[in-house]
Amino acid sequence: MNDFFAQQREWDERASQVQAAAAQAYNRLLLLAENREGGQARTVAQFVASTYNSHDHRFDLVDLRAVDVGISDDMLVCLDALRWGRADLCTLVPDGDRRTQRICADWGLN
Repeated sequence: MNDFFAQQREWDERASQVQAAAAQAYNRLLLLAENREGGQARTVAQFVASTYNSHDHRFDLVDLRAVDVGISDDMLVCLDALRWGRADLCTLVPDGDRRTQRICADWGLN
């Protein structure tokens, strides 16, 4: 039984660390999509939309190779946070829900 609780504590700690990193990564991705910075901003907007509503917005994982390493690293951190399922990404940043919806609208991803 002690192994179970030790494993649970380890997973809780890992999930907390990933969520903290994802908050920063998601905010950087939002800023890229909001400011339409560079030719990769549309791919970032599509990724953001897919993390918000994957049923309506699909993201081809091969596109992780089509963006700069720093951007794809941020995307992977966000995917790891989604895997742990502690919180929706948009709730990790100030005004994240509104910002994410706005990105979807501005990029015609509704």
